[in-house]
Amino acid sequence: MMKIQVLAADSMGVRSISTFVEANGVKIHIDPGAALGPKRYGLPPHPIELRKLEDSLKTIRKFAKKSEFIFITHYHYDHYVPDDASMYTGKNLWIKHPKENINASQKSRAKNFLEVLDEKPKVIEFADGRGFEVKGVKVKFSPAVWHGPENSKVGRVVMVSIDDGKQKFVFGSDAQGLLDPKALGWVIKENPDIALIDGPPTIFIGWRMGKWILEDSIKNLKELLSKTKVKTVILDHHVVRDIEYKKKMREVFEYAEKLGKKVVNAAEFMGVKPEYLEALRKELYEKY
Repeated sequence: MMKIQVLAADSMGVRSISTFVEANGVKIHIDPGAALGPKRYGLPPHPIELRKLEDSLKTIRKFAKKSEFIFITHYHYDHYVPDDASMYTGKNLWIKHPKENINASQKSRAKNFLEVLDEKPKVIEFADGRGFEVKGVKVKFSPAVWHGPENSKVGRVVMVSIDDGKQKFVFGSDAQGLLDPKALGWVIKENPDIALIDGPPTIFIGWRMGKWILEDSIKNLKELLSKTKVKTVILDHHVVRDIEYKKKMREVFEYAEKLGKKVVNAAEFMGVKPEYLEALRKELYEKY
């Protein structure tokens, strides 16, 4: 049976969706990175957040060390550690293409990252749109899709499907509610049993983003639930930076329940108490 462990996530106190998958003895670490929001409510990270980040990165490094394969979906600092080649030494490294379908910021970061790596990984493969099979485990990568809505200024990401013949897991990276129709279509075609999906940044709806972002995300997530065999959707990352995200996304939760399916955040999936530290930063400063 495939084992899926979310190592760090926004519902677990840091900006991350770092995930470890073991299937048929194949050990794959997806997005081995974590970070903190530099400002929230005009405040820098609280010391409690800083300690959580330190602990999360220790866990991520431990799992990276025992992984055979590491996959980096895109070049935002909450998805990889950019300056430590030792994490990737001797590993089979799958990465988003550093020059194609990429914006200027990520392209520059990718270039710097490859220079830091300095050929220390065992193999470096550009993942976009490709597929591999290892010990009977089929690993399939999506083409580059938008980081949120089409033509997003923050660039594109690559998703991944892992299939051990008994169970299929899809990791949706930062597709933000599968707002890119190509992202939604790819995930539906993959037809997973379990999917980790980045929810929309609802804290920005109505001032930095239009209401259609929320509406389309809800519609797309309902399509994922109705058009695939998925039993569990792990909804996390951008969306849980809003303490009221469950209220705003209520329609999705109710629809899943109606279908006999589950929508949970990463902490709930892992059976631990959620820690919405960034969303509660103001309260942390008031209490501690």
